[in-house]
Amino acid sequence: MKQLTILYIGRDAEITETMHRLLNARAEWKGLTTCVDADALSVCKTEPVDLVLLGNGIQPDEEQILRSGLISTRPGLKIIQHYGGGSGLLYGEIMSAMSN
Repeated sequence: MKQLTILYIGRDAEITETMHRLLNARAEWKGLTTCVDADALSVCKTEPVDLVLLGNGIQPDEEQILRSGLISTRPGLKIIQHYGGGSGLLYGEIMSAMSN
């Protein structure tokens, strides 16, 4: 089975650290995390990102620019909102996004 590469973009450093730990706790996932949009775009150029999770704190105008940049870098990239919750909710969100 191919390892799923997931990029989390958030604004809160502590939550981003927690997401890094949660995403990398599963052998079948490779989790990459950042709080900086420019870093996220750079990661999408150099890593085989399968899914992007957008954390809370990203303003609507920032999100629109970010989504456009991510899609232009990697057309067809799946991007979903992640607002928090336990690791079971995270797993469900990711599996649901990847099955669509």
